[in-house]
Amino acid sequence: MDKTLKVMDLFAGCGGLSLGLEQAGFTPVFVNELNDDARKTYIQNRVDRHEWLGESGFSASDVKGMVLDKKYLPALEKRLQSAFGIHNGELDLLVGGPPCQGFSGIGHRRSYSVDKEQLPSNHLFQDMAAIIHRLRPRAFVFENVRGLLNSKWTESGAKGEIFKDIFETYQKIPGYSVAYSLVYARDYGVPQNRPRVLMVGIRDDVECNLQREGNPEDGVLRGYLPSKQAAQAPDLIDLLGDLVDPDYQNGGTTLFYPGSAATSIQKLMRTPQDGGAPFKKGAPLTEHTYSRHNEKVLAKFRAMHENGGEVPSEFKTKKFAQRLLPARWTKEGPTITATSLADDYVHFSQPRVLTVREWARLQMFPDWYQFAGKRTTGGIRRAGNPREGVFDREVPKYTQIGNAVPVGLARAVGDHLRKLLQHSN
Repeated sequence: MDKTLKVMDLFAGCGGLSLGLEQAGFTPVFVNELNDDARKTYIQNRVDRHEWLGESGFSASDVKGMVLDKKYLPALEKRLQSAFGIHNGELDLLVGGPPCQGFSGIGHRRSYSVDKEQLPSNHLFQDMAAIIHRLRPRAFVFENVRGLLNSKWTESGAKGEIFKDIFETYQKIPGYSVAYSLVYARDYGVPQNRPRVLMVGIRDDVECNLQREGNPEDGVLRGYLPSKQAAQAPDLIDLLGDLVDPDYQNGGTTLFYPGSAATSIQKLMRTPQDGGAPFKKGAPLTEHTYSRHNEKVLAKFRAMHENGGEVPSEFKTKKFAQRLLPARWTKEGPTITATSLADDYVHFSQPRVLTVREWARLQMFPDWYQFAGKRTTGGIRRAGNPREGVFDREVPKYTQIGNAVPVGLARAVGDHLRKLLQHSN
């Protein structure tokens, strides 16, 4: 088996965090994801390189089941030892982002109002902690949305009580030092603002020469997480300009690249999975299907283009406001966050919302990355209904992408942790 660092990904979604870690030199040895389509997306994009992910013993759907079944984790340890030579305590990294809809302001906007303590998914952090306690990885990463920092278990609870409970849970895992930071994806070259809470635990016997001064809970200050990078996030026209098809049709599909790669980020997005030259003009292009907008919506979008993004009064509704994407950012940089819905943003040069492929590029998924499941869905199928005990959600392609950790942010974290762990080796 190769000597690359090994990572286990819990609550992996469609694989944004893992992909960034892989780009940084980690190899995934086990994946967990509850949703069938998201798990299929994860596996189908990796099984050619990591064939074991196609075997049932190296993927799982239910973290809680992994913990409650007393035989599961001991059996998993044996499989990791047999397949990779990983004994207890030798897994390099365990990462996970327990479902965040209950903590997210955006998720709350589109779901039903219930106390967060009533949502089963909001307690899965405890199961992740239990797995860390059992497997003893050299380091772990917990990630979630910014709203987690201020969330309350109940309406009458204390602001921030949920994160306090979560942080204390991970601090109490024996033999680890834990720190966290709220980071912004745009500070790591990602074309989004996208704040994320990242918590890192380093096992006490892993000597990393980390900063021990200052706030002991500050992940960036202590060196557990990377500092801001100098690289600027690409403008949207530089990221997406090569996908603009002047002959596109409302509700249609562009099947081939309409232009050549003109910028470095476009060339990166068009680089095949196995390397080599970027896909050329006329090469097959996937996931570039356009939503079919009715005439009133098209008129609204055209008016937004004509009015610098302002929505004329005759088109305004009580629905959350759509935003016209800028072709180029202001000096403040990216101000958007890709969410789980396709219609949050209007394309900067055409009267339409973004396609799945464009949405994926916002998260820095390369063009070879394919997504399983429905293109989009809505209503109770996406949000569930906690009031009625309906917690299952459909996770179509837009939602898979919107829920993901930006690949560029994950790459920056992965590069940082790789250096720490290899230095320790």
